[in-house]
Amino acid sequence: MKIEGPGKLLRIFIGEADRWHGRSLAEAIVLMLREEGLAGATVVRGIEGFGADSRIHTAHILRLSEDLPIVIDVVDQEERIRRVLPKLDEMVGEGLVCLADVDIIAYRHSGDANG
Repeated sequence: MKIEGPGKLLRIFIGEADRWHGRSLAEAIVLMLREEGLAGATVVRGIEGFGADSRIHTAHILRLSEDLPIVIDVVDQEERIRRVLPKLDEMVGEGLVCLADVDIIAYRHSGDANG
């Protein structure tokens, strides 16, 4: 698959301790995105942050949190991103889900002739 041109960035902010049906919410979201055929997803664990409750979550040794921030980034074509939004709405109880316009310069996977 090769994707170029206009697309959407889906960014999901959740907590490391968030769960979905007994499993990590981040893992459950990534599996759902894969099942839905999206181009890919990246999960990043933050070292510090705060959300709507203004409670600081940090990896600093003196205030080690067990609920560090997690960000999941997905870039794909708009219609594919919009298709999963209802499922994300169901899964993300606390967090932030954002969409932004992006210009996809190159997306290639190992099966591409020039990859």
